[in-house]
Amino acid sequence: MGRPSTKAKDLRDGYYIEVRNKNQKTGIKIRRDTKKQLMLAIEEYKESKEVIVLGKSVNGKMKDIPDLEGGS
Repeated sequence: MGRPSTKAKDLRDGYYIEVRNKNQKTGIKIRRDTKKQLMLAIEEYKESKEVIVLGKSVNGKMKDIPDLEGGS
């Protein structure tokens, strides 16, 4: 057995949101392939959870999605 890796994992290309319970500091990241799928996921989770749009990952770099707000 060796040491655990210290390098952060690169995110796969796609659209990311973070979903967390209300009044919590941490949540889980959810990836979707298309913007349409992302919008469906936001609609699904926003009723019971706090949803934060993180952006679009391209080649390991996170970019803003211009026509979406950057918050819940």
